[in-house]
Amino acid sequence: MVKKLWPHARPYLGVIVLGVICSGAEAVFELLIPLVMSDIVDIGIATGNVGYITSRGALMVGLALISLCFGLGSAALSARAGQGFGANVRRAEYDHIQEFSFSNIEKFSTASLVTRLTNDVHNLQMTLMMGMRLLVRAPVMLVSAMVLSIRISRELSNVFLVALPLLVVVVVTILVRTGPLFRSLQEKTDALNQVVQEDLTGIRVVKSFVREEYEREKFSARNQDLKNTSQKAFGAVVMNMPIMMLIINGTIIAVMWFGGHLVNTGALDAGKLITYFTYISQIMISLMMVSMMFMMMTRSIACAKRVAEVLSEEPAITDALAEEDAVVQDGSIDFEGVSFKYHGESAEWILRDIDLHIPSGATVGILGGTGSGKTSLVSLIPRLYEANEGAVKVGGRNVKEYTMEHLRQSVSMVLQKNTLFSGTIRENLLWGDEHATEEELWSACEAACADEFLRRMPDGLDSDLGQGGVNVSGGQKQRLCIARAILKKPSVLILDDSTSAVDTATDAKIREAFRTRLAGTTKIIIAQRVTSVMDADLILVMDQGRIAGQGTHEELMKTNEIYREVYTSQQEGVSIGG
Repeated sequence: MVKKLWPHARPYLGVIVLGVICSGAEAVFELLIPLVMSDIVDIGIATGNVGYITSRGALMVGLALISLCFGLGSAALSARAGQGFGANVRRAEYDHIQEFSFSNIEKFSTASLVTRLTNDVHNLQMTLMMGMRLLVRAPVMLVSAMVLSIRISRELSNVFLVALPLLVVVVVTILVRTGPLFRSLQEKTDALNQVVQEDLTGIRVVKSFVREEYEREKFSARNQDLKNTSQKAFGAVVMNMPIMMLIINGTIIAVMWFGGHLVNTGALDAGKLITYFTYISQIMISLMMVSMMFMMMTRSIACAKRVAEVLSEEPAITDALAEEDAVVQDGSIDFEGVSFKYHGESAEWILRDIDLHIPSGATVGILGGTGSGKTSLVSLIPRLYEANEGAVKVGGRNVKEYTMEHLRQSVSMVLQKNTLFSGTIRENLLWGDEHATEEELWSACEAACADEFLRRMPDGLDSDLGQGGVNVSGGQKQRLCIARAILKKPSVLILDDSTSAVDTATDAKIREAFRTRLAGTTKIIIAQRVTSVMDADLILVMDQGRIAGQGTHEELMKTNEIYREVYTSQQEGVSIGG
């Protein structure tokens, strides 16, 4: 954990050291003030020397101002170090998540990753900021005040022999109890965030099924669970304060009792007793600050472990075998004895013994029922997942020999779930090619039949999409995603059921544009409609993770019963509908 987090604090080591020095100096100068005050009482007031009182008073003001300056410096430096450390950890965590494969991301829930990037990191940076001040100031105050109080009266200092062990027992007991609770607290926060995220993302589904009450109850249950865990965790922490105050007040009463007797017998001056009270208060307050920091650190340790888990997660897919100069020469694709399952320990194979050759520039259609392995098959091409057995080749080379950046630049994929981002249509399209010209943008939109509705929009390409593309329909969103993919000018274009929301006429126009404008690009089209793939050069029929048949439309109609049944049922449906 420390190894993972320390590199992000190292750039601020000088700031941390300087802040610690300022915090220590602040405490030292503050501790000198009671000594001066003691002299004023025992010498200045006792002798009626106004000049002495004035000069020592001025010294007290000077010490207070110096202490204030060091305190301000400590606050500024701790804020700089804490915020900088937090920013570094967030950046490192976010960058590392970008390297995750889908299997890595599935190990952590999205809500948990968001919490670890925000709430957990915030707790860490607050602990560093407070720690630079309290974990230095409090021990310096504690040790110095104890030394000075012992110098004033060894007899009175025996009171500490009873108070300090009691305080230590209280702090340790509370720390042992709250440690597991804080870990659980962060997990409950994850669970609550997950509900909120799902509800806001799927708000249209929630409303269309009139499930607001159900989701409200689910949220209330998670919220109550978080509340109960928080009460247990912070309830134990809150108990720290009254118990410590009881011990502190008891110590002060004991000092007043024994100190009064010492003053009466002349063994101790009244000014020294006043100073002793000040040091006693500072000692007890320092102990309280130390205990508070330990409470904060207990929670921060739980947060640090969660952040370190993300930073320690090894990406399942890396460029370890890649050759930097490897270039995709063409769009040919080969599957050689490929088998795949999402979890290594799972007994069920998603794909089994796949052998396939796709020539460069060919159009390939893939049909199959739900769970037949269509999406899993095409996901292996850009290495969104890694084959467990066998080899996947693009351009005649194993995909592992390309860097992921270069491979994915050459393979453009429109996923089942179409995703657009906040901003304008132009900004979203430029994801395909950030240097695309106006002409290239419109050409891609024409190929995807997106120009039909874009030209009706008042702002055209500069129209705002809203969050997640809420300002366009499902079919329009699909066409924009296809246009974005085309802009990459890929060697391989994969459409994973990406025209399901468009009508058959538009679907036909898009396929015609593929034939004429993307003649050299290998096109793989997963579809539910036979009409979307029947004119493809090669059609694959997937069934239970295997290729149950392959060939042209005419060949499969003669040789493959699954394909024939699908075609017949769809054509009958069209006839009945007509």
